[in-house]
Amino acid sequence: METEGLRVGIGWDSHPLVSGRKLILGGVDVAYDKGLSGWSDADVAVHAVIDALCGAADLGDIGTLFPPQELEYKGISSLVLLNKTGELLKAKGFRVGNIDVTIIAQGPRLSPFIPEMRKLIGQALGIGSTQVTVKATTTNGLGFIGRGEGMAAQAAALIRKK
Repeated sequence: METEGLRVGIGWDSHPLVSGRKLILGGVDVAYDKGLSGWSDADVAVHAVIDALCGAADLGDIGTLFPPQELEYKGISSLVLLNKTGELLKAKGFRVGNIDVTIIAQGPRLSPFIPEMRKLIGQALGIGSTQVTVKATTTNGLGFIGRGEGMAAQAAALIRKK
């Protein structure tokens, strides 16, 4: 198998759950009694994808590209940041092969939202939803996630030189 030009990156993100915020995961507004706290929309799934892409393309990390506390990023949709990341990859001569993201949350049940998450992540990167896998799991009640204090996501990205 030809592997020249292939690069892999991994990403991880976590945010605390708080009252009074919308829960945005994979770009989807998920009905829940709490949302994730953060400077942007705090979408842990998309943030993990951005970090995975940054790692694969040697772009630093999400905080380097989109520094927290900068006013232009306050409340911004993470899909906008993902689209900008995709443009940076293209400028460096890369194209996305596939994305695999796992959301780690004790609740709510996310399976009904996964097809839309796949579509929105794919659209932001200009790839098909079949190139994006989104999964959800719990921690079986363990740790800050299990206690309902926050959520996390991890992602892997495969990119290729054009």
